[in-house]
Parts: sequence; C-alpha cells; structure tokens
Amino acid sequence: MNNFTPWTALAGGALIGLAAVLLLWLNGRIAGISGIAGRLWSAPRGDRAWRWLFLLGLMLGAGLWALLSPTPVQPRQGFPVSLLLLAGLLVGYGTAMGGGCTSGHGVCGIARLSARSLAATGMFMLAAVATTYVVRHGLALA
Repeated sequence: MNNFTPWTALAGGALIGLAAVLLLWLNGRIAGISGIAGRLWSAPRGDRAWRWLFLLGLMLGAGLWALLSPTPVQPRQGFPVSLLLLAGLLVGYGTAMGGGCTSGHGVCGIARLSARSLAATGMFMLAAVATTYVVRHGLALA
C-alpha cells in the first residue's frame, strides 16, 4: 500500500469506462482486448481499422502516461524471461477458454449484468490470488 494512488486510479478507471461506453455506443462493439486483438487479422477487411486504432490508442496512452508521469515508470526486475513468456501464453490460452479477457468480462460484461462475466471475473480473481501466493511463497521469485 506504499504506492496507493486513489485519484489516478479513479481517473484511469473512469477513462476505461468511458472508452468502453463510447466503443459500444458508437461502434456497437465490446471493449474486450483479447477479442479485439485476436481477430485483428481474421476480421473482415472493413472491420480492422477500428481494431488497429483502438490498440494504437492503448499503446499511445501508456506511452503518454510514461512520458508525463511525475515519477518515472520502473518496470519490475528479476523475473526470468521464460517465466514471463509462459505466463503470457497461459493468459492467451485462458482468454480463449474463457471466451474473453478481464477487460471484456470485468469491465463490459459486469456492467451489462452478464452472469457469465460475473463468474469469469470471479475465476480471474481467484486465479490471480492463487498465482500471487504461489509466486511469492511457493517459488520465492518476488
């Protein structure tokens, strides 16, 4: 809790919610990052531009924050690259199995009162707690 920043967290959450609402309202699409990125190449040609722009906006927003942040962004050190790659592959596999990612289920699905999204988000949180416990206490990596 040393770096608790409620105001920036609130602003970030509001911006994510606003982006999700605008995408649904203006484009009729759910802001699930795994679905947007996963269908980047397989989507019909006329359905790719908004996907590229959405993902570009995510990257530019993160870059802008890193540039303008009052404190420099420091990535965590000490994690083996092989473990990070494995984690990324498992997340990708899990989003395919779960029919979406945390942004699709957690932000958009719960807002639409989807029972499936509520269950998926609960499982995401349970898996996150278990993974954190194993990494911090079982593998002693952090």
